[in-house]
Amino acid sequence: MVNLMSKTSRTAGAVLAAVALAGSLGACGGDSLEKQKDGGSTSADGGGGKGSLVVGAAGFTESKVLAELYARVLADAGYKTSVTTVANRELYEPALEKGEIDVVPEYAATLAEFLNAKVNGPKAPEEKPVASGDVDTTVAALSKLAEPRGLKVLPAGEAVDQNAFAVTKEYADKNGLKTLSDLGKTKLKIKIAAGDECEIRPFCAPGLKATYGIDVTGIDPKGVGTPQAKQAVKDGADQLVLTTTTDATLESYGLVLLADDKKLQNADNILPVVNAKEAGGQEIADALGKLTKVLTTDDLVLLNRKVDAERVKPADAAEEYLTSKGLIKK
Repeated sequence: MVNLMSKTSRTAGAVLAAVALAGSLGACGGDSLEKQKDGGSTSADGGGGKGSLVVGAAGFTESKVLAELYARVLADAGYKTSVTTVANRELYEPALEKGEIDVVPEYAATLAEFLNAKVNGPKAPEEKPVASGDVDTTVAALSKLAEPRGLKVLPAGEAVDQNAFAVTKEYADKNGLKTLSDLGKTKLKIKIAAGDECEIRPFCAPGLKATYGIDVTGIDPKGVGTPQAKQAVKDGADQLVLTTTTDATLESYGLVLLADDKKLQNADNILPVVNAKEAGGQEIADALGKLTKVLTTDDLVLLNRKVDAERVKPADAAEEYLTSKGLIKK
């Protein structure tokens, strides 16, 4: 199963980023990354003729898979690469600034608001957000915040991992639903299985009401994308579940996503972020760009499923995917 709680913390936690940052960095007491990492490290040998690169990963499946994808395409381009897993953004982002990590796979909107909070204070993401549903605008805002910190933001791709809402396939077919706009037009009464914060979060109940005219009658506080939340919708106790676009378990519950056709959710498209001094060269950008252009949201769902359900190692899943797409030499 995809680690939805970790993903959710990317989005919801951005608002509290500065508070968390202070706590996390205070706890680490200025120790080096080597003392903070969880010990999980793999390497890919591309001959190393062009130098060595450390790819950072956060502590959840999708980030680990993305890091392995990055490491492998960079190794194929001639770099000696290693993957280091660090618990969370509060630890790996400063390490990226320092050059202890060279490259990380990131989420445009979430990192933008994380840096917004870091630069402008913990209330900034709520009072003066920089992210939106438009990916180009969001990436531009992210770059503006990242560059003074010695970070270079590479182009975003189609693959996106953001909040999403699902119904049963039976319910969708019965009511002719493909989008959240379709659901709003039905005027059906909707109970949402989600975290209790859904009642006040702008991307959840208030946003569904204001943007789509959905008649939200209540929140069933079963968590974001948890098995209990999805089961409640499958059983008909609730009609809608809050999850993410890369949830690999929806099919097993008979659930389908409704498209966010009016872009209520922020653009959490996946992109590489590099230390500009250590990994800001065009060859690195080109190598990673080949992957970014090919990787889709559906690809991420399949990769997450391989690791979480089929117990394939992230490095092996990455190798298989890149080979199948012709992105690395066999």
